[in-house]
Amino acid sequence: MTTRFAPSPTGRLHLGHAYAALVAHDLARRAGGRFLLRFEDIDHTRVRPEFYQEIEDDLKWLGIEWDSTPVRQSERLPHYQRALDTLRERGALYPCFCTRRNINQEVARIANAPHGPEGTLYPGTCRSLSKLECEQRISAGDSHAWRLDARRATEITGALTFVDDRLGSHQVDPALLGDVVLARRDIATSYHLAVVVDDADQQVTHVTRGEDLLASTHAHRMLQALLDLPEPRYLHHELVCDPSGQRLATRTEALSLAVLRESGLSPAKIRTRLPLALET
Repeated sequence: MTTRFAPSPTGRLHLGHAYAALVAHDLARRAGGRFLLRFEDIDHTRVRPEFYQEIEDDLKWLGIEWDSTPVRQSERLPHYQRALDTLRERGALYPCFCTRRNINQEVARIANAPHGPEGTLYPGTCRSLSKLECEQRISAGDSHAWRLDARRATEITGALTFVDDRLGSHQVDPALLGDVVLARRDIATSYHLAVVVDDADQQVTHVTRGEDLLASTHAHRMLQALLDLPEPRYLHHELVCDPSGQRLATRTEALSLAVLRESGLSPAKIRTRLPLALET
């Protein structure tokens, strides 16, 4: 068994991160397996160098040790580019030239705009552009992203499923996230593509993460099938929330582990505040 914890070095860890790390770590250790640390640092606009070490310090304070040197996604860009090339060759990608404003205007124009768990979905504006027009606009230097063509991907892969050890079997719904962005000009890859490639390359057998990412797994299974990558087992655990029921997140300024540590809380006390009742 191999699990991983993959934080973004854009802030200090909080209780939600602690839970995710402990679930992955404890699951692997109980089975005599490997636990890996990976930094999801592809969004260079938000990454801060000091957070790499601070995250490692927080994990060690919790009693979490990892196997092998932590991987940084920012050092693996050629791997993601090869995956993009494969997807392009299979006809599962298309360039999107829309700005955020273009998308909002198109969504406002559509009577029944497509929606998913994370809000309004991209309406597919650029999907029907001709190959010639796309090539001309790319040659002219027009800014663009690369999107997964969910319809075409489904035609290639056929029906897909995945099983979650906590939430059961799921039929992959290609429309759940729609034509997700897999690469942008300013950021060479997206979370969706990078995590799929990394999990396969690191031979991760069990993907553990919050249930808020369950919808993303539908897109990830399609990418795995398109790239001929192995399918891991999944465990989408419950989320850690504040007293009002709001999910803890860095953007909500949740108490960091550093602040809790400075207040005198011990790692053992941290565990008592988390729903660590998951079994293998």
